[in-house]
Amino acid sequence: MKALLCKAHGLPETLSLQTIDSPSPGPGQVLIKVKACGVNFPDSLIIQNLYQFKPELPFAPGGEVSGIVKEVGEGVVHVKPGDNVFALTGWGGFAEEVVADAHKTLPMPAGMDFVTGATTMYTCGTSLHALKQRAQLQEGETLLVLGAAGGVGLAAVQIGKLMGAKVIAAASSDEKLATCKNMGADEVINYKTEDLRERIKELTNKKGVDVVYDPVGDAYSEPAVRSLAWQGRYLVVGFAGGASASIRLNLPLLKGASIVGVFWGAFAQKQPQDSMANFKQILGWILSGKLKQNVHKQYALAEGGQAIRDLMDRKVIGKNVVVLE
Repeated sequence: MKALLCKAHGLPETLSLQTIDSPSPGPGQVLIKVKACGVNFPDSLIIQNLYQFKPELPFAPGGEVSGIVKEVGEGVVHVKPGDNVFALTGWGGFAEEVVADAHKTLPMPAGMDFVTGATTMYTCGTSLHALKQRAQLQEGETLLVLGAAGGVGLAAVQIGKLMGAKVIAAASSDEKLATCKNMGADEVINYKTEDLRERIKELTNKKGVDVVYDPVGDAYSEPAVRSLAWQGRYLVVGFAGGASASIRLNLPLLKGASIVGVFWGAFAQKQPQDSMANFKQILGWILSGKLKQNVHKQYALAEGGQAIRDLMDRKVIGKNVVVLE
């Protein structure tokens, strides 16, 4: 089979298309013929050896796939060969076949296409967990989403609206903000041309926002914390801006606010029943048309490195996906 391999840690341009042996599933595992693989920010980190999970070289990036079950290992009964599934693999998805743990592999609902199946779990799973379990977002509250045009950002915009919040989307261009508006954002802020704090004051009548969803970090974190309302919650989701921020601890003290970490992968492992309930809710929203993925571009397997590069360069509105065949 063909796979786009990371043979030495580095940037996306170092990935190379290779022919390797097909894997075999062990007990509790599923072999999937990959049809599509979502491209996520962790892919850019794992190939540089900067992520929490550090697979042995060589490996293919790609942690979110959809495809057709080719073979199941001992003890697997909820899916069978020929079933359409989507799965979380951690890595290995930039390949024609991949082995996934059975408990991280779910049957795709009838009517769902492979591209949607491969672009749902990471972004929507992260955002619902962040807003539901971590922020405990309430109907009528105000939610600020930074990096709102990215994959998790657009998911947070839509899920925030579905949970009854007023959503303010912040991004770096008018083109990105137009997509946020189309996805349901009530208000938008271009933080390249506007003062983030002043616009938040204007849009909230100086009250501030109840929840900040921040997958960016860097220069916008402290202004966002300063813009929290009384007992606000600041969600640490990621660092797409390239640097984690230093935040003065007197700021949450003065606002009675909380700084809350969001590690969806650990949540899914430690609280599998809650994670599965979240996915059922997400799938219900998708199948009813209430939750959609904005697919920015589809790439061939050989172009997977470019898909990651475009994500790193922040050219992507929504989600990139590698499509096989």
